[in-house]
Amino acid sequence: MSAGPGDDVIVAVDKLWTVFGSAEHPVVIHQDLDLRVRRGEIVSLVGGSGSGKTTLLRQILGLDVPARGDVRVLGEPASDLGGRNASSRVGMLFQQGALFSAFNVLDNVAFALRELGTLPDPLIRDAALVKLQMVGLGARDAIKMPSDLSGGMIKRVALARALIMDPPLLLLDEPTAGLDPQGADSFCTLLGQLHREMGLTAVMVTHDLDTVFELSTRVAVLAEKQIIVDGPVSEVVAFDHPFIREFFLGQRGRRAMAALPESGAAAPAV
Repeated sequence: MSAGPGDDVIVAVDKLWTVFGSAEHPVVIHQDLDLRVRRGEIVSLVGGSGSGKTTLLRQILGLDVPARGDVRVLGEPASDLGGRNASSRVGMLFQQGALFSAFNVLDNVAFALRELGTLPDPLIRDAALVKLQMVGLGARDAIKMPSDLSGGMIKRVALARALIMDPPLLLLDEPTAGLDPQGADSFCTLLGQLHREMGLTAVMVTHDLDTVFELSTRVAVLAEKQIIVDGPVSEVVAFDHPFIREFFLGQRGRRAMAALPESGAAAPAV
């Protein structure tokens, strides 16, 4: 899975091992896992419970260090992302938003810029308002506290905060979790619009089939401690594996694919 000289690789994962437990009783989650994410892609990571999807996301962010192998973001070790300027390289949208409860919306979005300590406050405020506008929120929302926000608004504020430094990579952990169907559809539409307008590169962990089908340019399936198949949805659903048959070709998967516009992603006969 090595990258060629012309590849525009944002994330490179090579021969990654993730091991929990003791030396006497190790629990291997990933074994010789490889992954590439190229500029402009939205790559969805899907897999069964315990397959290590969120753990892999945390390793790309540099929060967790693998037992073996190499994880690089923009050509640099992911472990270096733990530094002060990490948010200028990777934006992270956590599953529950993870807003600071003591800060209002504006201060949540502006947090990373203020931490830099290099910009005047009026400029920081303007930048935060621009990002709020990008996610469909206005100046009146800027003074609200997280406790006053709906689930959908929390997701939008968290997204604005993740994008405040215009990072080249966005990581999303279950971006539509906790939203009702209308809210999930609206948030997917927003992410798709931002992807087109900003050329975002994103890695997304999700179990929501509608989100997978609507947003993914590529899907990577985690099973058997590795990525067993990696490609467009139409190729992935044609791969013969028990998890794929259960996840993509069950009743929910067929219903979600049937709602898609004609795209060549129709489920194969089983």
